[in-house]
Amino acid sequence: MDRIDAVLWDMDGTLVDSEKLWDVALYETAEWLGGKLSEEQRMTLVGSNMDDTSAYLLEVVGLPVTPEAIASTGEEIRRRTAGLFDDELPWRPGAREALTAVREAGLRSALVTSTERDLTELALNTIGRDFFDVTVCGDEVEGLNKPLPRPYLKAAELLGVDPARCVAVEDSPPGTASAVAAGCTVLVIPNDVPVEAGERRVFRESLVGIDVPALAALLG
Repeated sequence: MDRIDAVLWDMDGTLVDSEKLWDVALYETAEWLGGKLSEEQRMTLVGSNMDDTSAYLLEVVGLPVTPEAIASTGEEIRRRTAGLFDDELPWRPGAREALTAVREAGLRSALVTSTERDLTELALNTIGRDFFDVTVCGDEVEGLNKPLPRPYLKAAELLGVDPARCVAVEDSPPGTASAVAAGCTVLVIPNDVPVEAGERRVFRESLVGIDVPALAALLG
């Protein structure tokens, strides 16, 4: 534990299987816009923030990508997703136990998600706020969302720790790229889409059996 200062957790697809709920909202929003979203197109959006997702949906259905259209599409996605997030979210295997192990060991934690604050608060009704010392949401990083490093850098700043002494837990290519760029070592638990191998990336099939010694060992 001497080697590790904090654990920085992604949310969607990492802690909870909420990507399946995003599926519903995005497919329905594409139809609301007058088009359809293919499964292949949907997979490219895993880990994306709201503005990028809205712009992509507009492109897919052939509508002009204007600031006004991005804003209205984002509001429709939020409306549809909020109803889904208001119910209990399904946990990813081992996630609740891993969070509990880190908290009981007294190691600091942050939630670092591309999901906006309002929806994150709904998700935290299931996940539990007490697991995290700080939370950083997609609308709180000055527009510098994943895959840029700002979300993980901000989490480290709020915790007062060195990103190089943190392990980030991620499932998506944008999230993994963000954490690596911030200087973290990343425990990658792929979910819907594959993540390429690279520096400071350690892969596991699930969070089952993950505890503080296992996380600290990733830092070498």
